[in-house]
Amino acid sequence: MTNTPLERRRMLSDPILRWDRMLEIRVLEDRIKDLFAEGLVHGTTHTCQGQEAISVAIAMSIRPSDHVCCTYRGHGTALALGLTVDSVLGEVMGRSIGVIGGVGGSMHLSEPSVGLLPTSAIVGAGIPIAVGAALSAQVLGEDRCAVSIFGDGASNIGAFHEGLNLAAIWKLPVVFICENNTYGEYSPINLTTPISDISIRATSYAMPAEIVDGQSVDAIAAAVSAAVVRARAGGGPTLIECKTYRYSGHSRADAGAYRPAGELDEWLKRDPVVLYEKQLIEASLLDVASAKEMRATVAKRIEDSIERVLASPLATVASMFQNVIGSQSK
Repeated sequence: MTNTPLERRRMLSDPILRWDRMLEIRVLEDRIKDLFAEGLVHGTTHTCQGQEAISVAIAMSIRPSDHVCCTYRGHGTALALGLTVDSVLGEVMGRSIGVIGGVGGSMHLSEPSVGLLPTSAIVGAGIPIAVGAALSAQVLGEDRCAVSIFGDGASNIGAFHEGLNLAAIWKLPVVFICENNTYGEYSPINLTTPISDISIRATSYAMPAEIVDGQSVDAIAAAVSAAVVRARAGGGPTLIECKTYRYSGHSRADAGAYRPAGELDEWLKRDPVVLYEKQLIEASLLDVASAKEMRATVAKRIEDSIERVLASPLATVASMFQNVIGSQSK
């Protein structure tokens, strides 16, 4: 697809194209793992198979003018918000075709036109940044809000508590979205966190909170939409906890051998991509033949993108300085 980020964002108004975007995220993430194994992705990479519904639901519930801060597991969020496959894959593979010229790599994506602030490799670092973006909107009197996406592990760091506290006391227009995939890197939540529901922490900050099915696009979109309306109206922040699961390991070649036997199989029964496909078929918006054709079309789109990215030049050492103020004159 050659659509601009804004055009791709508008596509999410169509339920069929929402599923197309979820498929796109899943297939690209699968292929990124393959490309890493082939030595074509340098550094590290973190994929989000199993969490596609959250990314798409957020993108369809906010405006391009709203700001989004997400984690280093941000390929899905970036694609959902409207970034092209070429720009995301190019960045992951360190190519000049990447969204920031290949200098950020897998963990650092950004696109101002659709509100994606630079993703961060530091756990929870996007929380205070989103709070700052929300403060900016409040001070300037702008009708926009901020969204902070983070994992369950991030709820144990200081920035989480400081961010929620400040947002609550100043009633900032920000929505905190926790992707509770039950693992903080390689550690299960029961070994790192004394509670299973992160949402109850909102009580400490007199903040409304909600637990939603992280595998359901519609459930997440309903919760995010309501929180955004409240934020824009001056009602302050909301904490939304999405119960989800990442099908891949924490990063790179991690096979997730630490997971209990059968756990992955149980979550695969609630694959968000499959669930939404069934929902569309039951609503007579899609049929089995069309779904099969769409899967093939998306797979080809990704392969075509891989060819284009591999044919594009690698980022150079000089590329690191091209967006640094003052570097042009030296």
